[in-house]
Amino acid sequence: MSTAHFHPIIREWFEGRFQQPTEAQAQGWAAVAEGKHTLIAAPTGSGKTLAAFLTCIDQLMRQSLEGDLPDATQVVYVSPLKALSNDIQKNLSGPLEEITALATTRQAEANPRFNLFPGNQTADGVPSFPEIRVGLRTGDTPQSERQKMAKKPPHILITTPESLYILLTSGSGRRGLKSVHTLILDEIHAVADDKRGSHLSLSVERLCALSEQPVVRIGLSATQKPIEEIARLLVGNENIDDKGQPACTIVDTGHSREIDLALQLPEQELGPIASHELWGETLDSVAGLVNEHRSTLVFVNTRRLVERVSHQMSARLGEEAVVAHHGSLSREIRLDAEQKLKSGQVKVCVATASLELGIDIGDVDLVCQIGSPRSIGVLLQRVGRSGHTVGGKPKGRLFPLTRDELAECIGLARAVQRRNLDTLSIPDWPTDVLAQQIVASCAQEDWAEDDLYDLVRRA
Repeated sequence: MSTAHFHPIIREWFEGRFQQPTEAQAQGWAAVAEGKHTLIAAPTGSGKTLAAFLTCIDQLMRQSLEGDLPDATQVVYVSPLKALSNDIQKNLSGPLEEITALATTRQAEANPRFNLFPGNQTADGVPSFPEIRVGLRTGDTPQSERQKMAKKPPHILITTPESLYILLTSGSGRRGLKSVHTLILDEIHAVADDKRGSHLSLSVERLCALSEQPVVRIGLSATQKPIEEIARLLVGNENIDDKGQPACTIVDTGHSREIDLALQLPEQELGPIASHELWGETLDSVAGLVNEHRSTLVFVNTRRLVERVSHQMSARLGEEAVVAHHGSLSREIRLDAEQKLKSGQVKVCVATASLELGIDIGDVDLVCQIGSPRSIGVLLQRVGRSGHTVGGKPKGRLFPLTRDELAECIGLARAVQRRNLDTLSIPDWPTDVLAQQIVASCAQEDWAEDDLYDLVRRA
């Protein structure tokens, strides 16, 4: 599908920014525009987020141009990371500002008697581009911002699974979600194989039951196997037929790109544990690679190691060249680290899974993984942070620290070469999650037992 179906202003903006739609965008736009539940599975850097959002922006813009855009949330975007939510807000606000500027320019160039925005004008009759509000609600959101959103809900709400649950369990939050017609679940594979995904699936059903209109569900994922299982998790039991087939359009453009991946071994022999000397040699090698590249991400597997490695890298490269990033750091410190890496103020960022997903940190030349990432999907996500552009080539280096990790890394590298993926396993019947959601459901309204039973069975 081309951009022909978009409003002329949005079409002109897209064509001025990008050469052409990616395959994920072209196929995704077609399904979303038809109101179908859609799962878009494509490699990191393939434009999946814009594939989901641009049709939503187009719909909101058309409503507003007709003077028919209510002060209500219509699109909910759920990301598994607070940091990713902040990033998406920036990536949404930027395009909206550019579209507004373009529209204002075109109105100024038009015949004064011709109003491009007939449903929107100032008090003195001057045509004005409609405002499409974007709001962010996570654990980092100040109370003052939450109160503002309660009084004047954003048209597009960006949130996390946990904050969505809180909104669904509060009176003001529920009032703001009754007009939702589109739900976007980003990086859905990142929560699918644990109880967090089970919890989210019940929140999705509660949101759909609350909304006064049908909700189109859009899932975005880079790594998943089997893909049909992710689609079933996305749409729920009510949209799965007797043969187990989900009523969902699956846009699968593949999970893998050409990738520059290699193991880097120390001079000394690996043993059952990593010695102090081995750590020193490994960090010397990483520091050498950092100096050979403009920007580098170094992944480790625990927050404690982030602090340790970033400290030791600072001793080798200078404190001004290194930042740390993990979920226990404050929002301000995380954002500062992301901005410094993006702007080129630092050469290397040491992180855990907090930077594993699609946070915008600019162009990264190299990803170093210290120790085994322990899964194919995690390896692909982390290395995919480099070359994170359409047509870019990711570059990653694995640094095993023990014999066991060496065996794992060899197996993972071979799996990536053969384009294999981890097999997904969704938890069966997590009754502790069910009990929590039942209590939350009954906290705000009365439920007949059979109706509540039917609701939870849809997840």
